[in-house]
Amino acid sequence: MYVHRGTIDDVARRAAQPDFVDACAARLRARHGTAPGAEEAGSWQRSWPVLLDALVRAGLGDLEVLLELSLPGTGERVDAAVVGQDTAGALTVVVLELKQWTVARPAPGHPGMLEVGRRTVPHPARQAGGYVHYLRDWADGGSGVQAKGTVVLHNAPADLIERLREMAPPGSPSAEFPLLGRDDLAAGVSAGELAERLGCAGLTPASSGAVDRFIAGEHRPSERVLERLAANIEGRRAFRLVGEQDRARRAILDAVREATAREAALGATGERGPGGMVVVTGGPGTGKTVIAARLMGELCRTPRRNPRLLTPSGTLTRQLQRLLREESRGLVATFKDKAPGGLDKNSVVLLDEAHRAATYPHQRGSGFPVVLRNLLDRVGVLVLFLDERQIVRPTEGLTLDELARHARASGAAFRHVDLATQFRCNGSQAYHHWVDLLFSPAGAVRPWDGAGYDLAVAEDPDALAAWVDDHTARGRSARITAGFCWPWNADDVPPLEPEVAIRWHGPDHVEHSWARAWNLRAEQPVPGFPDVPARPYWATDRGGHDQVGCIYTAQGLEYAFGAVILGGDLVRRDDRWQARPEASHDVRQLRTLPPEQYLRYALNTYRVLATRATHGTRLYSTDPETQAYLASLLTGS
Repeated sequence: MYVHRGTIDDVARRAAQPDFVDACAARLRARHGTAPGAEEAGSWQRSWPVLLDALVRAGLGDLEVLLELSLPGTGERVDAAVVGQDTAGALTVVVLELKQWTVARPAPGHPGMLEVGRRTVPHPARQAGGYVHYLRDWADGGSGVQAKGTVVLHNAPADLIERLREMAPPGSPSAEFPLLGRDDLAAGVSAGELAERLGCAGLTPASSGAVDRFIAGEHRPSERVLERLAANIEGRRAFRLVGEQDRARRAILDAVREATAREAALGATGERGPGGMVVVTGGPGTGKTVIAARLMGELCRTPRRNPRLLTPSGTLTRQLQRLLREESRGLVATFKDKAPGGLDKNSVVLLDEAHRAATYPHQRGSGFPVVLRNLLDRVGVLVLFLDERQIVRPTEGLTLDELARHARASGAAFRHVDLATQFRCNGSQAYHHWVDLLFSPAGAVRPWDGAGYDLAVAEDPDALAAWVDDHTARGRSARITAGFCWPWNADDVPPLEPEVAIRWHGPDHVEHSWARAWNLRAEQPVPGFPDVPARPYWATDRGGHDQVGCIYTAQGLEYAFGAVILGGDLVRRDDRWQARPEASHDVRQLRTLPPEQYLRYALNTYRVLATRATHGTRLYSTDPETQAYLASLLTGS
C-alpha cells in the first residue's frame, strides 16, 4: 500500500496543489486506521516537493514513484520509492530515505546511532539499507525484484554529509547506500549526474502491469533470510535449552508435524480446515521465550513452514530484535490487532506471551477473541505460550480452557504441552510455589524457610534502594518495580520527575521520605542522558536501577535481583487480600473496576513482579498492616 502513486512528472504537478498532503493523509488513515501526526504531515509538505523537483531535473519524469510505501512484514513505510526497469529488463525499486536534518552527531555509547535534536536514531544509510534488504529478501519471496537505496538529506550542509559518510566508510554495509546533501542536489548539477547520484541512472519506465504485480505481490521471507535467522538463533547461548525445555521443544515439534499433516490431508481433498493449535503453559522462568526462539530457528530450516515469532509485548519484541539484529526483520514482530503480512496455510506462528494478547470483551465473536481467530484462520499452526496468572488487564488474556473449547468448536487440531520446571529464581520450585500461594486471594502461606532463594522484606524504601544499589555497584543487574499506584505524568524527555514518592515513620517516629522516577516512556534513548535507558531496555541497560519499573516494562524480562513495592491497591485485612482500585493510577484500564474484579489483576501483577529476579527478591508494602504481614513471613534484609 502507498498514499500516492503516479509518474514523477504527474506527482510533481499534484504535489504543488495545496490539498495534496491532506488527501494523502486521508488515504493513510483509510488504509492504516491512523492519520499522520502534525510532524509527519509537515515533513511530507517540506520534503516531497524538493525530492520531486530533483527527480524531474534528473530527467526521470516518466518513471513511477510511490509515496509512503508500506512494507507489510514490518509495519514500516518507505518515504518514497522510484520504480522502473534496468537495462536487462528487471523491475528495479530505488528506496529514497528523506531527512530534513541540518545537525546530527554520533550518540555516545550507542555505536552507529546519531543524536538529532532530542532523539537518538539510526544512521540514515543503515535505515535505508534495512528497507532495501527487506525488499530483496521478502518481495515476492526474494525473487524478481532489484532493490537499491539512497538517502536524501536535502537541507544538510556539506560538513554534515561528510561526517555521515565517515560513519559509513567504504567496505562497511552502509557504504552501499549513498548520502546526498544540499549541494549534491544543487541546480547546476547536470541531469545525468543527478540521476546517477539518486541511484536511478539507466532506469526506464516499467510496464504498469509489472508495477501492479510488485505492489500486489506476496511478501514472504526468502530461504536466505530464514537461514540467516536460524544460524543467528542457534549460535546464541541465551537460547540454549536445558532438560525439560528440550523435551518440550520436541513435543511441540511433534504437535506441529501432526497439525501440518492434518492440514495437508484436508488440502488434498480440496477442503480448507482450521489451523492447528498448540498451547504451551508454564509459569515464570519455565523458559517459554527461550523455547519459542529455538523453535523459530528450527522452523526457519524446515521447508515451506514460513514461520513468525510474535509477541503482544513491544518491550519483549524490541529485546529479541536487538539480540537477533537485522536477521529478525519481519520475522520477529509485535502482534497487536492485525496479523503480519505474508502468512499462509503453510505458516507456523509462535505467539509468545499469549496471555498479553488483546482480547477486548466487545471484540469477541462467538465468545472467542476476533483478532486471535483471524490469526488462527490464516495459518497452518498457531503455537501459543501462555501463563494465565500473568493476565493483568481486563482487555488482555485468555485461558487454556477457552483455547481448548474454541479448538473443539472449530474442528482444529489441539495439543497441550505443560512446562513444570522453572529455571529462574535459582531454580527454586519452593519459592515459586510460595509466591503462587502468597499472591492468591487467601494468601495462606507458611513463613518462608529460605530454601534456595534470597527472599526478605525490606524495612523501608531506603533499605530497599540500598540493597539494589549495592548489587548494582558489584556489577549485578538489580531493579526496583512497583504497582501502578503513583502518578505517571512525566514527559518523554529527561530529567525525569521523581513521581514514585513514599513517606513513612521509622522507629524514631520521625517522618521519612523517598522518591524515584518511573522508567522513561520513550522507545529510543534520549541524547545527553546515557544513564536513562529507553523503555524497552529499562530491565537490561545501564542506569535502569535508578528508575522504577512497572508491570508493563518488567513483564517477560528478568534480572538478577528485584525489589518490589506493593502500593495501596493491594492490602492485607482479616487474613485475606483486599483490593482497593481507587489507589491505582491506571485510570484507563483498572481504576474503575469493582474491587472483586480488580483483585485478580492486582494479585497477578505482584506475582509477576516478584518472579522477575533470578537470585533474590525484596518486598516492601506502603501499607503498614500489609508490611507487618510480610514481615511475619520473612526476615528483614
